Amino acid sequence: MNRIQINAKPDETAAKLLDNTKKSLGMVPNLFSTMAHSSAALEFHLVGSGALQKTKLSGALREQIAVSTAGFDGCDYCASAHTALGEMRKVTKEELTLNLAGKASDAKVQAALTFGRKVLETRGHVADKDLGDIRAAGYSEAEIVEIIAVTVDNIFTNYLNSVAQTTIDFPVVKTNYQT
Repeated sequence: MNRIQINAKPDETAAKLLDNTKKSLGMVPNLFSTMAHSSAALEFHLVGSGALQKTKLSGALREQIAVSTAGFDGCDYCASAHTALGEMRKVTKEELTLNLAGKASDAKVQAALTFGRKVLETRGHVADKDLGDIRAAGYSEAEIVEIIAVTVDNIFTNYLNSVAQTTIDFPVVKTNYQT
């Protein structure tokens, strides 16, 4: 059960955002209904994550980064949601299970996940070697910035879900996070 309840009576702005989400996704995830207590926070997330759809990174890689970030942060809700979204982007369940642990079968994807994990582990204070490694894997400066953006965008939802203990409304994926 959510520790921050789903907002049954969102304000007009949040209600419109939720309606657009339902039209786009066919459902309103519990995360968004919980976030709707603040139309500003909901809009912040929807606009930001919407902008990230325009990155040079593939949709599959964005979902793999999201799954890896959820694994690092121990967010079962985001692990569940982004595993479902990753499968929609044709990433295999086996690959997404690897991604949850920050691993990948493809070397270039592995480089992105490793860099994203370094950003998380160091809270952005990555070493020159980390930047050298991601560049050596073939990522441009724009793609490096986008990996950081996707990682950080997911921190917000991971933390909100962890605080709220949002009820998972996707097939459940456990991160096995230990507090």
